[in-house]
Amino acid sequence: MSASNEPKIYLLPNLMTAGNLFCGFGALLQIVEAGQIVKSGGTGIVNVHQAILFILGACLFDLLDGRLARLGGHESDFGREFDSLADIVSFGIAPAMLVYEIVLRDFARTGWLIAFFYLLCGALRLARFNCSSANPDHSEESRNYFEGFPIPAAAGLIGSLTLFLLWMDEGSRAIGNWKYALPPLMLFLSFLMFSRVRYPSFKGVNWRTQRSIPRFLLIIVLLVFSVQQYQWMPALLFFLYLCYGFVRPFLSLRLRNEIEEEEEE
Repeated sequence: MSASNEPKIYLLPNLMTAGNLFCGFGALLQIVEAGQIVKSGGTGIVNVHQAILFILGACLFDLLDGRLARLGGHESDFGREFDSLADIVSFGIAPAMLVYEIVLRDFARTGWLIAFFYLLCGALRLARFNCSSANPDHSEESRNYFEGFPIPAAAGLIGSLTLFLLWMDEGSRAIGNWKYALPPLMLFLSFLMFSRVRYPSFKGVNWRTQRSIPRFLLIIVLLVFSVQQYQWMPALLFFLYLCYGFVRPFLSLRLRNEIEEEEEE
């Protein structure tokens, strides 16, 4: 392979992707450890809690790698493929294993079929996204939104909602009957990931975005509050993003552009 044909590998964005992959791997280790503790008669809740934090950490790294790549003009085919490989581990396999360990193992073969269906739809969604991104006819406008619910957001919603359920049942050291809401949610997100519902990518939001000081301060306060109330605030944010895809078509173009930080044509 000639030097001109070698893929471009940029350090900082791919380092963030490596962090994403590390968090996915860490989540899987914690889930396996939780399973072993359960077999020994324990609850494994501490390990489940750690696995969720790893998944949410992967969401953060996934957010940063794309932003850093676009900010530095370092987007590349290699970065896109590497990102998808990390995503299938952190946001496909890890959430599927998490829900399986918490509740789906109670349903025998049906349980692992539900977990696999989520993984399959996530992989199909990533493949479709890569094909669309590599298409030379891929318009600039279409880069501003995702078709189908993004798999990082799906994993984030599953993980943060599970974290919320753990927080609600903290005294019992186990997730209560609300855990049975996770399999239907996983099936719903599976279909939604491969749907045609459009979600904003927020690619127009970066450190160069010009916004008023009050709005900038509001974003900072929201981030700080989310960290302080990590038990429930991430679940609320992911849920609002989920609902926005259904509300979006009914919003005026002006309001939509204001929310998504896009310039009006």
